[in-house]
Amino acid sequence: MIFDSHAHYDDKAFDEDRDELLKKLFDTCVCGIINVGCNLETSQRSIGLANKYPLIWASVGVHPHEAENLPLDYIETLKKFISSKKTVAVGEIGLDYHYDFSPRGAQKRIFEEQLIWAKEMDLPVIIHSRDATADTLYLLKKYKPRGVIHCFSGSVETANDIIDLGMYIGLGGAVTFKNAKNPVLVTRAVPIDRILLETDCPYMAPVPYRGSRCDSSMIKFTAEKIALERNISVEELFKVTAENALRLFSKIKN
Repeated sequence: MIFDSHAHYDDKAFDEDRDELLKKLFDTCVCGIINVGCNLETSQRSIGLANKYPLIWASVGVHPHEAENLPLDYIETLKKFISSKKTVAVGEIGLDYHYDFSPRGAQKRIFEEQLIWAKEMDLPVIIHSRDATADTLYLLKKYKPRGVIHCFSGSVETANDIIDLGMYIGLGGAVTFKNAKNPVLVTRAVPIDRILLETDCPYMAPVPYRGSRCDSSMIKFTAEKIALERNISVEELFKVTAENALRLFSKIKN
């Protein structure tokens, strides 16, 4: 059974068939989903989904794209979200220097504030990092949170730095892409007890569905690629990565 550690089922791409799709997924192949917030609104929607579906849990936080023009009391709003028993992580938070939709100074400030808050709440973090490796690692080494780097696309060396911090590596559809060299190398190198499977759906659909709306059932193709590279069965990979998710998102079991 599939545990999807990073999804966005609150996205408008699912508005027409969300309930039908989720029922089918839970009936056939999925044992758990972390639905991830990107701002105050989507964080609240994630909690709504988690409260509706027993096998969905929520993560709440502010994405680097949303770091500018936040209300001064945004952390107080996030604290209210944490009161839900179904909220198990802070994220997705981090830095994105590829698009720079928010000024880098604002990104770093909001990221750091949320890292501090996550430590205070004893919750793991879900990290977004794109073209910002040095600053991301600096802050992770400073605060040493529990958590995962989602949709990891860095080098084996960077992956080893993340593992040394006790964190996890999230792998998704990118490992199936034709020119995805780093994700494949990382797939081979990362200890299996530090891998989480994810979709980032509705984005990042794997080959052969690249460019289509993604959903959690498509992790099958990501898993087949990873299992092939590691010379293990897909069933073993599903089992271990589900155990990894439950270990990281420990509030699920409490």
